[in-house]
Amino acid sequence: MTILDRIVADTQDVVATRKTAVPRGQLENMVGFDRDRRSLEEVLRKNGPSIIAEIKKASPSGGVIRDTFRPLEVSRQYEAGGAVAVSVLTEPHHFQGSLDDLSVVCQSVSIPVLRKDFVIDTYQLIEARAYGADAVLLIAAILHKTHLRDLLQAAHELDLDVLVEVYEPQELDRLDFDETRIVGVNNRDLRTFEVDIEHSIRVFAEVPDSVVRVSESGLTSGAELRFLHERGIDAFLIGETFMRSERPGDALARLRNEAEGIQA
Repeated sequence: MTILDRIVADTQDVVATRKTAVPRGQLENMVGFDRDRRSLEEVLRKNGPSIIAEIKKASPSGGVIRDTFRPLEVSRQYEAGGAVAVSVLTEPHHFQGSLDDLSVVCQSVSIPVLRKDFVIDTYQLIEARAYGADAVLLIAAILHKTHLRDLLQAAHELDLDVLVEVYEPQELDRLDFDETRIVGVNNRDLRTFEVDIEHSIRVFAEVPDSVVRVSESGLTSGAELRFLHERGIDAFLIGETFMRSERPGDALARLRNEAEGIQA
């Protein structure tokens, strides 16, 4: 069993437990459910390089990334540092995330917030909306084509933008590009957790020009962002590089300046 397999199995258990503890109707009555959404697609279509800055406490490959974990403080730093959106990891067992983290961040920033998790059930989309998210991540590697299509349609019905993540080029066959408007390519192999930043370029060569392109994981320098942006990539999802910094927002601002060729 790979790391990804274990995470999905644990997610199935988590979802089953939450469905019993918090019925759908209760989620739909939460204040966040009726909040106006902010468009992730819109901010990513502006001239880049754009950065989605991620909040996460831990990862399977790196363990605990940040002992002092204050999502509200970090999210405000990210917005001040120039992030166009914030991603919040909510998976509890392997990333030590929570829906409470998501709720706090959604209430503290004016930019779009992405719920990043291992979404396998429509219930998780309703959770995302109830806790205030503007967008969700769907991972093609863990979803069959019809399952991915159904979740994508359900998310759109809930007025949630969707970032569809792929790793293997053949996973693109699961995407309906009439419905899929934002695609992310993970530079980290979710089975081995090895990173290759040029992987994005190779996969995006097979993606229609109309799609917003997001490179994810393993990015640490402005030179890397410039290199990828010059090759047609619109935006970057970056977390660990910032979360290991004493002040994540300052690290983000420095990286943005490097990527845009601005001298400090």
